[in-house]
Amino acid sequence: MSSTPSSTFATDGDRPHWAARIENTKNRITTRALRTIGWDVRIQPYTGYGTPSRIRVLAKVLYAAPRTPADYHDQPVHDMRTMAVRGFRSFTSQCVPYARVRIIAGGQEFTVRADRSGIVDTVLDVALPVGTHEIVVSTHAGNEVTAEVVVYDPRPGIGVVSDIDDTVMVTWLPRPLLAFWNAFVIHQSSRKVVRGMPLLYQEIVRHHPGLPFVYLSTGAWNVFPVLRRFLYKNGYPDGPMLLTDWGPTNTGIFRSGMDHKDRSLRMLAEALPEIRWLLVGDDGQHDPEIYGRFRAEHPEHVAGIAIRQLTDTEQVLSHGSRRAAGSGLPADGTRPERAFAAPDGFGLLEELREAGFLP
Repeated sequence: MSSTPSSTFATDGDRPHWAARIENTKNRITTRALRTIGWDVRIQPYTGYGTPSRIRVLAKVLYAAPRTPADYHDQPVHDMRTMAVRGFRSFTSQCVPYARVRIIAGGQEFTVRADRSGIVDTVLDVALPVGTHEIVVSTHAGNEVTAEVVVYDPRPGIGVVSDIDDTVMVTWLPRPLLAFWNAFVIHQSSRKVVRGMPLLYQEIVRHHPGLPFVYLSTGAWNVFPVLRRFLYKNGYPDGPMLLTDWGPTNTGIFRSGMDHKDRSLRMLAEALPEIRWLLVGDDGQHDPEIYGRFRAEHPEHVAGIAIRQLTDTEQVLSHGSRRAAGSGLPADGTRPERAFAAPDGFGLLEELREAGFLP
């Protein structure tokens, strides 16, 4: 039995960034107040992934009002009521820093700790067959929830890594004021689907059954329930989501979205070394650069790169210029083999068919 936490803690003697110190103080004060009025510790489970010998477990420990059920933060995906609330409500929950969490998987029991933001992100050595499994995650007796873990076949095959913002869902991020409006003000149900992307993904899954399908985004874990319902509502394939925490770190005010995606791609390559990934993103921000760098460093892990091209209006709203933030192409402008680009899912589907990726 072993566990390898992948969350990063400051070492003894490190002095966290001032913004992180402010957040730590806020967490201490809020936690003390919530405990005083009888609020309970609850767990929000996320979908993990792995192989028959090792899994990655993801969850977040949060507070909830007194006498709430253990699954308070884990409502059914087909319940669309959270889609009708304004975005700021997703960011009003209070985490439980450094909570001790028990995990039961494959007949084994593990104890891990959440990080300073209440995030549980740990890798466990455990034997599970290929398929979707439910594991038990708890902080104490009577506070158990189940979390899904998708165990993939480690043999050679194809997988998909998909960005979310402006790739499967129109968001026009990350211009600051527009990002604030989209994230905190509008109803979550107002999010719009990118044309043709559900059809593209359904075709890929139909012709490559059982393939790993992972959503990789710089979005916050706070919006996980809304994103999962959006994907379900619009016919996207189900799969683990790799999001990031919202707020300062021990080293800065903001987290690096590029570092998060770089690290997540490396972890996927290490966990599933025989899988070759189709990397899907958009040209509004850094996806072409991130994917191109990963392909240059690990060409054996990349089956292709598919980039959704934003319209001129979307480019301006995304980063202030009508020109794409990046193409992912070499400096001479030539297109590498298995690099695809189109303005929507219909165009990408045709490109993939012409290249023989799909029949």
